[in-house]
Amino acid sequence: MTTPFERIALIGIGLIGSSLARVVRRDGLARSIVAAARSRATLDKVVELGLADTVTDDLAEAVRGADLVVIATPLGAYRAVVQALAPALAPGTIVTDVGSVKACAIADVAPHLPAGVHFVPGHPVAGTEHSGPEAGFDTLFRNRWCILTPEPGTDPAAVERVAALWRAAGSTIEIMDARHHDQILAITSHLPHVIAYTIVGTVTDLEQATQREVIKFAASGFRDFTRIAASDPVMWRDVFLNNREAVLAMLQRFTEDLTQLQRAIRWGDGETLERWFMRTRAVRRGIIDAGQA
Repeated sequence: MTTPFERIALIGIGLIGSSLARVVRRDGLARSIVAAARSRATLDKVVELGLADTVTDDLAEAVRGADLVVIATPLGAYRAVVQALAPALAPGTIVTDVGSVKACAIADVAPHLPAGVHFVPGHPVAGTEHSGPEAGFDTLFRNRWCILTPEPGTDPAAVERVAALWRAAGSTIEIMDARHHDQILAITSHLPHVIAYTIVGTVTDLEQATQREVIKFAASGFRDFTRIAASDPVMWRDVFLNNREAVLAMLQRFTEDLTQLQRAIRWGDGETLERWFMRTRAVRRGIIDAGQA
């Protein structure tokens, strides 16, 4: 059987990177894996878990000889990361990423790549609130979407090789324009995180005694918010900063809708509330029917 890749370099190996490493190991998708990270503790954990054949904090050394490079760092680090590793990339190398904002990924990566290197931006729409190499697992991407946003003119063979990797991980592939991706994710992912961080932040501002009772009697809805709000702070800081226009547009629409609900509650307008809740209930049923619950 032909191995899809000779050498995969994972730049950053948190939840997504380590889960991908587990898939590659499990299915023999590369002859060797190299993991790069800034933290010695992270690299030691990678060695302990057996996730890579080689570990290094030298980005250029990590990508030398790799035919696939996966950038799995926070979005804010992309430009510096690519500038550090670009001189060691050989023609024909494929570079991809896993960030959840694609227009900024293209802007920060593509201009710094040498001629002959292919960039296939990607976003596996999967995750948990946990981070670090120990948080990964090889079924994270199963039955999830992976959205690829290659620019026009990208080598189709390179796109297909990246798509095949994610299919092997269990994902369904969607090809999408980068800006359209950012608009869609602003409502399906980024706005819910803004709301979750806000609600949980409100609790932290309550009197200490009240805060203890909120935690003690937390119902399932609030527990779901705390799970989302426990996500990697650096990653989400970068998401909001790099997709600010789409997030702000969705926040404005949300604020207008929230004002309508406030008015209905204030004036005891049960008919409006029930009509609103029936409509939103149908969305949940659609998500279940689509297998995304």
